Amino acid sequence: MTNDAIRPFTISVSDDVLNDLKQRLANTRWPEKETVDDWSQGMPLSYTQEVCQYWLDEYDWRAREALLNRYDQFITEIEGIDIHFIHARSPHPSARPLVITHGWPGSIVEFQKVIGPLIDPVAHGGKAADAFHVVCPTLPGYGFSGKPNKPGWDIGKIAGAWNQLMRRLGYDKYFAQGGDWGGLVTATIGEQNLGNCEAIHLNIALVEPDPATMDKLLPIEERALASAKHYADNDSGYSKQQSTRPQTVAYGLTDSPVGQMAWIVEKYWSWMDCDGHPENVLTKDELLDNVMLYWCTASAGSSARLYWHSFNNLSTGDIDLPTGCSIYPKEIFLASRRWAERRYKNLIHWNELDKGGHFPAFELPEVFIKEVRDCFGTMR
Repeated sequence: MTNDAIRPFTISVSDDVLNDLKQRLANTRWPEKETVDDWSQGMPLSYTQEVCQYWLDEYDWRAREALLNRYDQFITEIEGIDIHFIHARSPHPSARPLVITHGWPGSIVEFQKVIGPLIDPVAHGGKAADAFHVVCPTLPGYGFSGKPNKPGWDIGKIAGAWNQLMRRLGYDKYFAQGGDWGGLVTATIGEQNLGNCEAIHLNIALVEPDPATMDKLLPIEERALASAKHYADNDSGYSKQQSTRPQTVAYGLTDSPVGQMAWIVEKYWSWMDCDGHPENVLTKDELLDNVMLYWCTASAGSSARLYWHSFNNLSTGDIDLPTGCSIYPKEIFLASRRWAERRYKNLIHWNELDKGGHFPAFELPEVFIKEVRDCFGTMR
């Protein structure tokens, strides 16, 4: 029998976990300094020690925990796995349901600055017509969702689970949005086209370059090819490890909070539009909030396993559902509109931004909100 109960949930990390974290931070065994004066060998020792010291001495998880708990959260079982999610309902009766999905190394933390304006635009200087009921699920194996104990939880299965979740919440029609793995889940919702999702919005357009354009590339296409080469040559080691041997890397990351933190924060440095330093965009508190959702739930291995399930099995089939794309210049993978139109057959919104990276809701919340509103506003 399927258990379709929806149970209220509050983030409440035990004192034992927090005390153990402090002990581990205090007892960190440090490597030698890198032999370069930049991040090209990874997260520099001096900054890693600075963040560690802040985490140990100044970071107040209980205060941060309270902030994360300001939106209603729930757990429900889908396909045998507990799915954790935020469900923030709008006060406006005309609000439309919207499911927003994070990726790796993200979490529900990255949406904290956009949920309020999305559910109540009037309170933030907007119009009631732009209101959404926002659902932010946590991917299986991440944060406070359950951890799959057998293979099978790939992107396709998650997309189907999200459709079940939205229908269980009473939303027979909804919109979907995502980036990183969340973008792939969202695109797959569009590709599956089960009749409930009405339109999707992506901040990462994963499409193949059009061979017919290679003799006369547009500037954005030249940047796309250069960015893809940089990723393959200098930035993809983590994905190779997580897609082939996630269990091996899990031991070190689950045992060392500094290891887990550096594994994540280095990607924020690499993938944000941050002019060389993550704190040009995010605070230490914001960076550590996200790390804590991995550390406190010991989900280094279970989150990495999504790569093992899905990385070499990604669908690039046509999507007929209305689709919007916001292309941020520092995104890992870029695309031109003409490349994108080969896959997204009903492109209702396309915008190439002049600033922003891989985590736009976290980096540029006001810009992200406008992109979501402009996209789905075409569906009124």
